Amino acid sequence: MADKRFTGVIPPVVVADTPDGKLDIASYERSLERMIDAGVDGLFVLGSSGEVVFSTDERRDQIIAESKRIIDGRVPMLVGIIDTQTERVIEQGKRALELGADALVATAPFYALCGPEQVEAHFRAVHEALDAPLFAYDIPVCVHSKLGWKMLARLGAEGVLAGVKDSSGDDVSFRYLIQENAKLGHPMSILTGHEIVVDAAYLMGADGSVPGLANIDPYGYVRMWGYAQAGEWKKAIEEQERLNELSHIFDVTSGVTGYGAGVGAFKTALMLMGIFDSNAMLPPVAAQEGENVEAIRGVLDACGML
Repeated sequence: MADKRFTGVIPPVVVADTPDGKLDIASYERSLERMIDAGVDGLFVLGSSGEVVFSTDERRDQIIAESKRIIDGRVPMLVGIIDTQTERVIEQGKRALELGADALVATAPFYALCGPEQVEAHFRAVHEALDAPLFAYDIPVCVHSKLGWKMLARLGAEGVLAGVKDSSGDDVSFRYLIQENAKLGHPMSILTGHEIVVDAAYLMGADGSVPGLANIDPYGYVRMWGYAQAGEWKKAIEEQERLNELSHIFDVTSGVTGYGAGVGAFKTALMLMGIFDSNAMLPPVAAQEGENVEAIRGVLDACGML
């Protein structure tokens, strides 16, 4: 059966930066403490929301070490070991385990794009080299490879994968994966990365969620998980719809795309809420400013978050 340490609400942690590109430890600690106090079931460090691919090895190590210190064993810490090539991923994984990771999260290799056979070999090699639960992170918009549900189910049945974090947007593939995982005895934890349809994912049988918006409102996602566990689906839907109003921090801005629109909105919201001291982004991504900051403030105010 799937490892119960890796179920429920596991936010992908947004990292606080100073305007000169250093880790803002005080702001980062406030954010992590707030999510833990809200009752999250784990924290995913160095995912896409954590700007993992923009981070030097030194910065990655610092984020993992500070996260480990702050979390202090209260919830599991999943760490992204996302890189372009298998040996680089294994190297990241070894360092993450030395620094205290409880589980590892890897995408398909990227830049030198691979076919499905090479992607499967990649996950097998990473599993063989690293003695820790391994999650496959399906995010084709960033790595340009869609992880096939049959391959994922096969790797789960063989013990290569402990779980899947699905941010593919492919609800058909996600449903097939959940169904096949159940047929195989539920060897993997299947987590959705889509914060807008978490209630639907739970109804399908997902084991939890990895919602970036939980950095802004962890309490709502924790409540929704509780409602789903209790079978109170009307309340779960109502909570999801309330959170969806908050998600408009993504679409009220103009002139920004990609990380600047998504993670940039998270950082701006956290700054406006007094959790982060700055909404600084790592280059080349620019921080939100001017009218965009005010637009996000309007959404937060309308949702009672200020």
